[in-house]
Amino acid sequence: MPARPTPERTLELAAFVPFRLNRLATGASQYLASVYQQRFGLDIPQWRVMATVGSRQDCTAQHIASSTRMHKTRVSRAIAELEGRQLIERASSAQDRRERQVRLTKAGRRLYGELVPIALEREVSLLACLPPEQLAGFLAALETLERFLQLEE
Repeated sequence: MPARPTPERTLELAAFVPFRLNRLATGASQYLASVYQQRFGLDIPQWRVMATVGSRQDCTAQHIASSTRMHKTRVSRAIAELEGRQLIERASSAQDRRERQVRLTKAGRRLYGELVPIALEREVSLLACLPPEQLAGFLAALETLERFLQLEE
């Protein structure tokens, strides 16, 4: 028979920082997603692929998966869907023919150009609820946690 939890060994999930961070990340993603889903028909994985590829000349699916922390099958599915919409294309790498580079098409660059200002405005809107000193502390704490968890790009 398993031991009953004692008061000092119980866990209140709503107060557990990893859970709160996950809930916050999900809420922030949904806050942003409402704009690009309605306006551009992109879901969260597609948006992350567009944002990652759009900020570079090109990159690999492996880079997208590692930098966004999405599973490779979700990345692959999002790439295929965006390719079907002719927003991205894949090409063989000049250095390694086995490696496929992902890049925005002309239509993809146009859409990315529309997305970026909207996403940045939405970020400003989200963070506006924090007074300047809290925002500075929050951003510093995020940086510290990312460094500790080796999540920096």
